Parts: sequence; C-alpha cells; structure tokens
Amino acid sequence: MSTETLVPYDEALARYEPVLGIETHIELGTTTKMFCGCATEFGAEPNTQVCPVCLGMPGSLPVTNRAAIEGIIKIGLALNCTIVEWCRFARKNYFYPDMPKNFQISQYDEPLCIDGYLDVEVEGETYRVEIERVHMEEDTGKSLHVGGATGRIHGADFSLVDYNRAGIPLVEIVTKPIVATGDKAPLVARAYATELRELVRALGVSDVRMEQGSMRCDVNVSLMPKGASEWGTRSETKNVNSLRSVERAVRFEIERQAGVLDAGGRVIQETRHFQENTGSTTSGRSKEEAQDYRYFPEPDLVPMAPSREWVEQLRAGQPELPAARRARVTEEWGLAEKELRDIVNAGALDLIEDTIREGADPAAARKWWMNELSRRATEQGADLAELPVTPADVARVSGLVAEGTINDKLARQVFDGVLAGEGSPDEVVEKRGLKVVSDEGQLGTVIDEVIAANPDVADKIRGGKVAAAGALVGAVMKATRGQADAGRARELIIQKLTS
Repeated sequence: MSTETLVPYDEALARYEPVLGIETHIELGTTTKMFCGCATEFGAEPNTQVCPVCLGMPGSLPVTNRAAIEGIIKIGLALNCTIVEWCRFARKNYFYPDMPKNFQISQYDEPLCIDGYLDVEVEGETYRVEIERVHMEEDTGKSLHVGGATGRIHGADFSLVDYNRAGIPLVEIVTKPIVATGDKAPLVARAYATELRELVRALGVSDVRMEQGSMRCDVNVSLMPKGASEWGTRSETKNVNSLRSVERAVRFEIERQAGVLDAGGRVIQETRHFQENTGSTTSGRSKEEAQDYRYFPEPDLVPMAPSREWVEQLRAGQPELPAARRARVTEEWGLAEKELRDIVNAGALDLIEDTIREGADPAAARKWWMNELSRRATEQGADLAELPVTPADVARVSGLVAEGTINDKLARQVFDGVLAGEGSPDEVVEKRGLKVVSDEGQLGTVIDEVIAANPDVADKIRGGKVAAAGALVGAVMKATRGQADAGRARELIIQKLTS
C-alpha cells in the first residue's frame, strides 16, 4: 500500500493542470503469430505454441503476417490516420526474461500510421484525442512468479516463463499529449479507452478482452502549475487492464504528484504498477528514453510499402464505426441521450439491434433487454450476452405478445423456461400451458364466478361506475393465473353488468 502523501483531488486540480498520454497495446486476433506460423490460441498449455522463429533460435528468419498488416491498417483508417507509403521494422533492444530474442521487432521512427484522432464525449462535451502513431510490433512472453502474496517477482519463490504469447501481433496506439481536460482528466482517459475498445471490436480485428491481456493501457500523467507553459515530468503506469482502472490510475497519479510537488519534491520519470485492491500506483523502475533501446533497422525484414489501391480497398470495406452507429440508432429508435448511454453501458446495443433484425419492434426489444433480462443478468452476476437467451428468442417472445398469444406477465414466465433450458419460446408456451385465455366461453365462466363473489362491486358497475370494473378484472386475472386477456375480460364484464 502506498505511503506517499496525497493531495485531495479538488485541491490538486485547483493548483495544477494535468497532461495525459495513453499508449494502448492491442493483440490482433490472427490465427498465427506476427512473424511465424505458430498458433495464437489463448489459454493453451505453456510453451506449446512456439517455434525456432518466435523463440529467437540462431538462423531462424521472420516472415511478415499479411493479415496482421491488414488489421493495423484498418485500425489506422478508423482513427483517421495517414497510412504511409513506406515504412520498416526496427529492433528494440532490451533484456527481459520473457523476451526470447533479447530484442523486440517493433517500429521506431517510421511507423505505418501517423497523425490521427479519436473524438470522445464526456458529460456532454466532446474532447478530441490526437493520435501520434499506430505501429506494429510483436508481443512478449509472460512471466509467472510463483509464491509470495502479490504475484510479482518480489517475494516469489521462483519464476516461470511461458513463451506462447511471444510473437503475437501487437498494435501500439500512442496519443499525443492530451491537454485542457481539467478535472475531467480521469473521465477523458476512461472514455478514450472505452471508445478505442469499441472501435477495434467493431473492426473485428481483436476481441480486446482486457481481462485476458489482449488490450492493455499504459497511462502517462504529468502535472504543471496553473499558468505555466512547460509540462511536468511524467510517470507511466504500465499494463492497466480495465477501463475503471484507467480512470483510477489517472486520479491517483494526480493526487500523488500534487503531493510530491507541494512538498517541494521532484516527480521522477518512471514506470509504475497499478494496485487493483487499493486503487494506488507503486514505483517500478526508471523510465528509459528511446536511445536506451538502441533502435536500428531490422535486417531480416524488407521495408513495407502498402499500395494505395490496397489501402483504399480496406477503407471501402470498413464497417460502421461506433460513433456513427450510435448516431444512427439514436435517430432510428427515438432515444434520449441517457437512454442510449444506459443501453451502451449495459452492453445491450448489439443484442437489441440483433433482436430488431429478427423482427421485433425497437421499443419492445429495448424493453425486454433493458428491463426483464437486465434484471436477471444483475441477479446472476453475469453480462447480458452471457444469458442463455438469444435475440431470436426475445424477438419471438415479443411477437407472441404482439399477436396476443401471451401477455407481458406470461412472457416473463416464458423467459423463465427459456433461461432454464426448457426449449424455444413456443415450446415453453406449449409445455407450460401459458397461452392467453380469450375464448368467450372460458372467460364467461370465470367472470360469472367473480361477479358472484363480488356483489358490491358488481352493483357499482350496474349503477354506472364503470371504473370499478378494474377490481373484477384483477380478480379474473388472479383466477386464471394471469392468463386471461385483460382487455377482453373487461369488455365481457361491462357487457354482462350493463346490458
């Protein structure tokens, strides 16, 4: 746990202006690695997806993965970048146990994608996050520290290395300094990471699962006194692996650095580790500069020169991006800003749109996913998409309600059956006998019994107080376990008592 002096957030922002920078690493979902033919399946037995190339054996030579280059170009286009006509790989030299070659094939001063931007919205205000570069590299292996309480090397009994991840295509997206965010800095950082994740997911080039490490954020923060023109020294919190943690890391670093500066100290340029349990960051190591990595052109790979025809072909095949999609559904579905935000936050946008494609009315699709099914997901501690019900199921339930076969109350029982694995909505309706009772003969018998049991209410209706029919309708619904057609029951009650 950090013992550093923290300045309350509002006080820190009264005296200092934060400057942010976010470096995001995204593993591409290719079937093979960046420079060899090894598989990339997540969760395989350690060191079973390796070969001489990704292990850096003498004499092995890399070959560039075309699908990975397509993936990074798609990302660059979606981020409004310029795709350069010529670039090349470089060797980034540094020693880590999980770097089998003791260098990483990356890009340095000649990246593939440059000068882009991504607009994000925070509390009704749009912030433009400028992108400096999007470049390609290979991922490292993974060190496993066994023993100890933290899972880190300090205090561990021994360490193991799994090289399965080494060589997986890794896209790094580097922002330019993000300024003028004020007290919204943590929210802007989170909004950027959120929007970037949704954009890459929409492109279909990565599953961007932060909990599995296929998207990781390095969060840079510095402070400068209000009115100053020179930026402060930055810290870099490495490998932050959740959207909430991105926000928390920025907030903590603002409070920590303000404490250092207020005490007359100097912020050290270093990497730091985010502690999920406390929301704090702890010191890692001093931060290298570019010259420390001794970059030089990769001698085993030819330069890349993507043709303009290829780039334009990829541009033409780009899917609808998240911002455009949100604007479209807001108009088509007649949503308020808060309604759209709730749908996105619930992870229901894809589900609702797929349900509409299956034939459901937009309002009905939203109702079932955002109310009934969202409640059940919360009760089970699961995501909406993890529920064992499909958009086609929800569309069918909506259709059964629309055609009068079931009502809303019975629909909830249908969902009970579908979620319990009893079959399709139609099968559940049949097995459980959940159809609405609208037959005049069946309803008439129940209505006669209800009228006989409630003579006072019946007399009020005979006397002209038609509103009292609601009480008898309720009794009919109770007697039929919710299966009566309430509208038809009301008509028959009034007809019997006023004709």
